[in-house]
Amino acid sequence: MIYYKSGSENTVIGPEDLKNALFSAMEKIGPRKKVLAVPPDFSRFHSRAGDVTSLLYSYYGEQITDILPALGTHAPMTANEISEMFRGVPHDLFRVHDWRKDVVTVGTVPGEYVSEITGGALAYSWPAQLNNLVFNGGHDLILSVGQVVPHEVIGMANYNKNLFIGTGGPEGINKSHFIGAVYGMERIMGKALNPVRSLLNYASDHFITHLPVVYIQTVIGRDDSGKLVIRGLFIGDDEEVFTRAAELSIKINFTLLDKPLRKTVVYLDPAEFKSTWLGNKSVYRTRMAMADGGELIVLAPGMKEFGEDKEIDRLIRKYGYRGTPATLKSLADNPELGENLSAAAHLIHGSSEDRFSITYCPGFLSRTEIESVNFRYHDLSEMYARYNPQKLKEGFNIMDDGEEIFYISNPALGLWSSRERLSR
Repeated sequence: MIYYKSGSENTVIGPEDLKNALFSAMEKIGPRKKVLAVPPDFSRFHSRAGDVTSLLYSYYGEQITDILPALGTHAPMTANEISEMFRGVPHDLFRVHDWRKDVVTVGTVPGEYVSEITGGALAYSWPAQLNNLVFNGGHDLILSVGQVVPHEVIGMANYNKNLFIGTGGPEGINKSHFIGAVYGMERIMGKALNPVRSLLNYASDHFITHLPVVYIQTVIGRDDSGKLVIRGLFIGDDEEVFTRAAELSIKINFTLLDKPLRKTVVYLDPAEFKSTWLGNKSVYRTRMAMADGGELIVLAPGMKEFGEDKEIDRLIRKYGYRGTPATLKSLADNPELGENLSAAAHLIHGSSEDRFSITYCPGFLSRTEIESVNFRYHDLSEMYARYNPQKLKEGFNIMDDGEEIFYISNPALGLWSSRERLSR
């Protein structure tokens, strides 16, 4: 059932509109006594999920008993991040998702179905895992909050991904990510229906229909001045709320270019991107736009690590971003990588497959560290002197010496592809 739907390429949902829409939808849902909110973490700050959650708290008050940020494998939110993202919400309501320990397997998707949706590429069974609080918390309303936007693992982010991956466990996260990698990122990006989504939809339809889940989905775009605004808001308890948001997101967040990009400069906000685990969105989201032999330059002032999880960080440092053949060989030769398939998938996604070069300009990682994982390194201050984010505009820029670059200020907000690549 859809409780609220509004959005178009020109819609702007302002603060008062957002409040009225949320309150109207909650009134339709009816009174509740024990509410769980599951928003994203700080890495999705621009989703406006923080504002949504703050408004939900102002509506329900003490009826919101728990807020569980959907961390997935990310590091727990800091007190400062909670204060900045979820303004006015008491910190004692927040719970930390421990993806390695605090999960339950709520059902198993059979290997026959996995083989069917992957065209026979994989045939392992998949455990549908959730944080114990989500499945056994006894809440009479679970509000899953997030942004629908193109995504490298699941085509379009959010909906039931927020639960099964955002509050999932090691095996569920690992195997689902690997399905996406094996099937092929270019075949998935920007597509609402794909093998990974089919996997999660199977789990939703078979294992959690008894849970009182309502999805609150935003679609974010830029207005004429470049300011981020809410273009769409969709609230409901079934797949329609996701498909409507995905249809709008593709119109707003997918940039189709007439020619491949020879040089792209991506800026990573230091408050949001501290690891290549997150920062490689600069690679994922531009890979279909990059020309063979081109260069991707990543300005990463907050970059201090590779993986936010210590074990994943170690694996990235050990095996590096060396492309599909090398990663699959490492996977076959090293059981430790086989036990962390999400890391293996990430290594594939974060590579250019030797089509173009990737130059990282990090704030806190050394040349030795960057080059050890198969990226190029350049000094951040030197690159800032040439490509100053404060002076560049979104899209194509012509530098003083005539060089043409394509600039992206936040790769998490979109997907870019050349027509040539999309037609292959």
